[in-house]
Amino acid sequence: MNVRIKLFFITLSTLFLSACSAQSGNNDGFFQTYLVTPFAALIHKLADLFGGSYGLSIIVITIIIRLLLMPMMLKQTKKQQEMKVKMDQMKPELEVIQKKLKATKDPKEQQALQQEMFGIYKKYNVNPLSMGCLPILIQMPILMGFYYAIRGSSEIASHSFLWFSLGQPDLWLTAFAGIVYYFQFRVSMANMPTEQQKQMKMMGLLSPIMIVMVSFKAPAALPLYWTVGGTILIFQTLLARRLYKKEVNKEAEK
Repeated sequence: MNVRIKLFFITLSTLFLSACSAQSGNNDGFFQTYLVTPFAALIHKLADLFGGSYGLSIIVITIIIRLLLMPMMLKQTKKQQEMKVKMDQMKPELEVIQKKLKATKDPKEQQALQQEMFGIYKKYNVNPLSMGCLPILIQMPILMGFYYAIRGSSEIASHSFLWFSLGQPDLWLTAFAGIVYYFQFRVSMANMPTEQQKQMKMMGLLSPIMIVMVSFKAPAALPLYWTVGGTILIFQTLLARRLYKKEVNKEAEK
């Protein structure tokens, strides 16, 4: 995904969170009625099944959500792997054109070189505008609904799980959440084209830093949710790499 597109979705997520926070007291809103309230009810029902353990309830629902989203995430990872192989194949040809573009100041020659570059993209059947943003758009409201169901529950805040209180910030769990999302980024980087990896290095630090900053003051139930979700994402990415590696390489050899 292009860095600007990634920044757009991070900004969009922040605005989405802010809007939902501002309307958290409104029980009649669409987001509250169809996402937050059902998730809150599910958390309480599962907690009852687990003997009042809200921590186990959060873990199980997080796993269920990630499993439901898994087919879409696996498909996205496969596309990233295919793109990586094609971009690596294109790289020598693109570098020649890029050097010529840097060397020339003639607008007509620049335009001709750009057309030549688009021809290479077409040759390898690569669409540089295909960023795979749909999975992010689909999962964002689902994950945000669960996020606010956890955050808005007074019952969760009054319970403990393992060594921590779900309603109080926990330094260790905050650190775990940040570390997990850093490793999740490192694992996902392997599926990106080489040039994209260079662009995304600094961006990779943004997600764990934001999670750590929020978790410092947030109830421990939230970093618990992030830790479990991030761990599942790591295993999903590794699974997709194992499942599709041979298939992608065969396609590249054709």
